[in-house]
Amino acid sequence: MKTLKLIPFLLLLIFTSCSTVTVYSDYDKTVDFTPYKTYAYFKPGIDKVEISDLDKRRILRAIDDQMQAKGFTKSENPDLLVNIFTKSREQVDVNQFTAGWGYGWGWGWNPYMMYGGQTTVSTSTEGTLYIDLIDAKKKEMIWQGEGVGTLTRNIDKKDEKIAEFVAKILAQYPPVKK
Repeated sequence: MKTLKLIPFLLLLIFTSCSTVTVYSDYDKTVDFTPYKTYAYFKPGIDKVEISDLDKRRILRAIDDQMQAKGFTKSENPDLLVNIFTKSREQVDVNQFTAGWGYGWGWGWNPYMMYGGQTTVSTSTEGTLYIDLIDAKKKEMIWQGEGVGTLTRNIDKKDEKIAEFVAKILAQYPPVKK
């Protein structure tokens, strides 16, 4: 009976620990964030981002969704300018597996011991998305969010993955001052 009560907790722990995006943020502690209500994109910065135009549009749509959910409106005369920057790197994971009966597990012979075990190599792409918020009047960065996670090449999952990155990053804005 105790095991049945523990199962929902374990499932919750598994699902919450499987989050694939880690976020960080930094901000100017002297800034009052309450007056900012409108935004626009910093076109010169966005144009320099070296990703496909399709992915760039996905990111900008996700930012629009999150900013509007926070009560911001897009404007020709904005309070904030939004800029993005991306980078990626190939991640290589090497795992060696030696299991079975043998020393430490009981009597017997481990067939993997003769051949040194089984080695698997997998690769993935780790991406970082930076979202910068710039005071439009002062032309100074006031907040930066960063999301790091594994990217997907699956076209059906790209929108979902990008939306997850942006939502988790912008969940840190506005900062909660302590």
